[in-house]
Amino acid sequence: MIRKSLAAACIGLAALAASPPAEAQNFRIGLREDPDILDPTLARTFVGRIVFAGLCDKLFEINERLEIVPQLATGYRWDDPTTLTITLRQGVRFHDGEPMTAESVAYSLNRHLTMQGSFRRGEIGSMQSVEVVDPQTVRVKLREPFAPFVSQLTDRAGMIVSPRAAEAAGRNFGNRPVCAGPMRFVERVAQDRIVLERFPEYWDAGRVHVQRVSYLPIPDGNVRLANLQSGALDLVEIEANDVRTVQRNNRLRVTMTDELGYQGITFNIGNGARAQTPFGQNPRIREAFELAIDRAAVNQVVFEGVHTLTAQPLPPANPYHVRNFQPEPRNVARARQLLAEAGVRTPLPVEMTVPNNPDLRQAAEVIQAMVREAGFDLRINAMEFASSLQAAVRGEFETYLLAWSGRVDPDGNTWTFIHSQGPQNDGKYSNPEVDRLLNAARVETDAEKRRELYAQVWTIALRQDRHRMYLWHRKQIVAHSARLQGFRPIPDGLIRIQDLRIQ
Repeated sequence: MIRKSLAAACIGLAALAASPPAEAQNFRIGLREDPDILDPTLARTFVGRIVFAGLCDKLFEINERLEIVPQLATGYRWDDPTTLTITLRQGVRFHDGEPMTAESVAYSLNRHLTMQGSFRRGEIGSMQSVEVVDPQTVRVKLREPFAPFVSQLTDRAGMIVSPRAAEAAGRNFGNRPVCAGPMRFVERVAQDRIVLERFPEYWDAGRVHVQRVSYLPIPDGNVRLANLQSGALDLVEIEANDVRTVQRNNRLRVTMTDELGYQGITFNIGNGARAQTPFGQNPRIREAFELAIDRAAVNQVVFEGVHTLTAQPLPPANPYHVRNFQPEPRNVARARQLLAEAGVRTPLPVEMTVPNNPDLRQAAEVIQAMVREAGFDLRINAMEFASSLQAAVRGEFETYLLAWSGRVDPDGNTWTFIHSQGPQNDGKYSNPEVDRLLNAARVETDAEKRRELYAQVWTIALRQDRHRMYLWHRKQIVAHSARLQGFRPIPDGLIRIQDLRIQ
């Protein structure tokens, strides 16, 4: 495994030494990467969602049992299959002092739907209009029934921004976001820190006990852990091979939960010139690539075997998980045969873009060695995470080792990545029958029928077209100071600021 030296860890500690002491209730979180833009309409990173959990409340929230509960809303009702009425909490203020009203909610939902470059459009694209009924009520009209709509409002599509601030800033809103969360924005220094401070007028202020939250991007897991052990950080996500180290330290605590999402490899099939390769144009070659990889071995070598292997985007705990759709065993001989049938010269060069953190680089190196045996020359392109996302949107990749943090409803793990109109379909996969099935799954309310629709999608998209490869569902492993009280691990992996205390 690629490791940073002790000197590098010490540099990280020195950089954090200026942080206010824990007694001042400065809560310090170590992130795996630096988030992308802090605009809920335009953002797409998981680490960004961790920051948004302190910055921007949503209409609805999920609890430990993955139940949808009100947050900025007080409730909802379906008047008919395409009409949703949402009642809003009174007394909510944005960080700029403006009151949150039904007008604010209508503005934010329309912004998510129509703003150029919005990654929320695919999540609430069924919305036809939003009507202000009274200052505390909005009525959403859908073009057709859409089963996941309320669940989409438990994440960034449900975040409400200050209309005054958003209009004044335009596309620069993410440089100084103004929402209605427990903390307000103070500063951001790229690749160094994001700082929030307690918002005194927060509607649920009695549950907020920390005065300041600092989010510090530290891609190297060893440096994150070293900072936690020294007391320079209060909470970090750690690697699987560090769990025993944390468990032996009585000043630290560790929790593990199953995530809602997945780790996978996106294939560039139709996004620009980089898709015009034998790999991008021939599903037999992509099948050979998948058959050359032993998921279990990668999981064991890099992640201590803690992750759950998969061939689909829905984890086993999801009620729509298709249980008989399992990973194919490694078959190097068949992989070589497929390459011969495809008529390509071997070793076939293929590039894999990888976010620049040690564990993913090591996973890529193990995959590199495996596929070499089948006739692939896999070249690893490690990039800073946010830059890799931007490159993927532009089609500047051939394969991309990327994770998705996951959503409660299966649509949140599927449509936006697989549908031809999905805003995060970076490989530009397109199959009209798959589009039809995904659209049908969005409106189907019978659970068994909906599961069968997803089973058909997997058969076509993953076995016939080989549009991407799903690897495993990760364990979310969080370590924190024993002095931290009130931390609630929830399967979405976000860090809620409410109820946290540093003793």
